[in-house]
Amino acid sequence: MTNVERGEVLWTPPTDVDSSMERFAARVGRPAWSDLLNWSITELDEFWTECNRFTGVRWDSEPTRALGVDAMPGARWYPDGRLNYAANALLHGRRRDTETAIVARSQTRGNLEIDWRSLGVDVARCAASLAARGVTAGDRVAAYLPNIPETVIAFLATASLGAVWSSCAPEFGTRSVIDRFSQIEPKVLLVIDGYRYGSKTIDRRDEVASIRAALPSVRSTITIGYLDPSIDEWRPMLDEHPGASFEHRPVSADHPLYVLFSSGTTGLPKPIVHGHGGIVTEHMKVLGLHHDLGPTDRFCWFTTTGWMMWNYLVSGLLVGSTIVLFDGDPAHPDLNTLWNLAHETDCTGFGVSAPFLMTCRKEGLRPERGSLRWVGSTGAPLPADGFRWVRSTLDVPVHSISGGTDICSAFVGSSPLVPLRAGEIPTRLLGCAVEAYDESGRELPVGHTGELVVTRPMPSMPVGFWNDEDGARYRASYFDRFPGVWTHGDWITFTDDGSCVISGRSDATLNRGGVRLGTSDFYSVVENLPEIVDSLVVHLEGGETGRLLLFLKLADGRALDDELRALVVARLRRDLSPRHVPDLLLAVPDLPRTLSGKKLEIPVKRILGGADPATVVSPGAVTNYEALSFFARLDLPALA
Repeated sequence: MTNVERGEVLWTPPTDVDSSMERFAARVGRPAWSDLLNWSITELDEFWTECNRFTGVRWDSEPTRALGVDAMPGARWYPDGRLNYAANALLHGRRRDTETAIVARSQTRGNLEIDWRSLGVDVARCAASLAARGVTAGDRVAAYLPNIPETVIAFLATASLGAVWSSCAPEFGTRSVIDRFSQIEPKVLLVIDGYRYGSKTIDRRDEVASIRAALPSVRSTITIGYLDPSIDEWRPMLDEHPGASFEHRPVSADHPLYVLFSSGTTGLPKPIVHGHGGIVTEHMKVLGLHHDLGPTDRFCWFTTTGWMMWNYLVSGLLVGSTIVLFDGDPAHPDLNTLWNLAHETDCTGFGVSAPFLMTCRKEGLRPERGSLRWVGSTGAPLPADGFRWVRSTLDVPVHSISGGTDICSAFVGSSPLVPLRAGEIPTRLLGCAVEAYDESGRELPVGHTGELVVTRPMPSMPVGFWNDEDGARYRASYFDRFPGVWTHGDWITFTDDGSCVISGRSDATLNRGGVRLGTSDFYSVVENLPEIVDSLVVHLEGGETGRLLLFLKLADGRALDDELRALVVARLRRDLSPRHVPDLLLAVPDLPRTLSGKKLEIPVKRILGGADPATVVSPGAVTNYEALSFFARLDLPALA
């Protein structure tokens, strides 16, 4: 970002709004944001102790220290504390029995609303039924379910027992589900018979049968009759224990809460274990302080159960917010579907992916603001024009966050005390010691792009990987490159006031004559053209500068003729630099993405290098797997 003009200020903290972050800053005597942030990073034990008290973490045994062992890897958080995620999630129901806890909208069945009392009752009944099926602390419960209330209830019931949760979305293919669940050997499996996606009816009974047959550890399978209520086993299961009352098992902070899986686009998905203490404290911080969510809010993030944003969304219950669930095609019958959902359900905080926002902008949508206070964005870097579209259309700030499944949260994002500029993420989050490193492990000055690293522990860093007894796989994933420092795999550039820009994955970096280029820069320029629907850029090593290849999915009726080629080249040269001009532009029929919307830069690069797509990408982990055959058929020597 050196010598690059920064985006304009789109939002400044209002003086007449009493945010939770402002109250927290006043409580700890650090009203200036820079002072508060620096203290939260340098005095981790003191910060997290105060933060947990302020946000209202419920401990069964309160810890004497927040950070018992200050090391990476090997940090020990809340070593003598005991708590339970489910007890914290249902805490607000004690005083708000008849208020709404969950709002659910679905393209498969009718609308649902569940109050706090009913949520607690169903969690208790589900927990009793799971226990009757032999589920005890440490056992795994796996779900092949969509984003519906039953999934939330089953998760909370599992957590209350001290058992371990994991979920896959029903759009996952059989192989992807088996690759994940076979690693954790679940005792109970919850499934659906099928679902509707827009106007399509998707039958999953054959997939369920295959998955069940491949998991010999499963003792009990419970089917939710989502398409066919006559085969439903969910409600009868709850009715087995009509008088159950909610109880929870206090567990240590590092007791496994759930196992999340990496995307699986470059091998067997990594089984990432998160603990009760790290998730409760981190999510109450980020949702309660940075997103300023509380009991008067309604919170929705469009997600499936196979993406960490589902876990993030469910944690809205921790801060007392009503969570809004959606299951279906976000573009059916048109792109207004999610905006209408947010408006009709009175959402105050509403999150989607960056590509979705850019598509809405390109289509010229003008959604109603309704009750919205902010719009969230994640999954990919959001270009400056995406920020501007949200601000000009809805007159609310963008809460752009960047983190990952690895921490089930974010490293950088927004704060109610920090201004927002177009194209920039405003700040490091409290307690997140994020820096930019060069290749030799030295901290880079502002304005220089480097590897995103974290130099101090965070509570929601993984407890470890499942079946990684000596921690070798965990250390290799994050700590081998710079010993004692977490390396995340993103490129980041900081400004002199602490905001930052994420410019793509560092392992997908484009290197032209020794100059590193972020892939997101290409996409923000190219995909702004109405003729282009999607794009993907890769750099192949070889020769003096290698070869830069840009693949374009074109709008219906368009062809990659000389005129369009010249336009793309001219825009890249004008808006970025001559180094960004690709050696070759190619039109492709489609560009697959991961199920959470990420581009497949590294898998495509490996396929272009001669790898078999089946060895680098799991078919069930991406959309339109067949589209990868285009890259496998390319005759690269002829392109030189």
